[in-house]
Amino acid sequence: MSFASFSDFLAMGHHGLYVWTAYGICLAVLALNVAAPILARKRYLQQEARRVRRETEK
Repeated sequence: MSFASFSDFLAMGHHGLYVWTAYGICLAVLALNVAAPILARKRYLQQEARRVRRETEK
């Protein structure tokens, strides 16, 4: 499919709002799928470090 201009490409034959919203939601979900485990690992390591410090202080 070819478009006459960049604005025609963005409009996607009057379906642009749906198309770009779907892409945006998809990218947001993918970003969450990458970020959530990274943040969970960081949180876990911090909790373990606190636990080890507490155990060595006793």
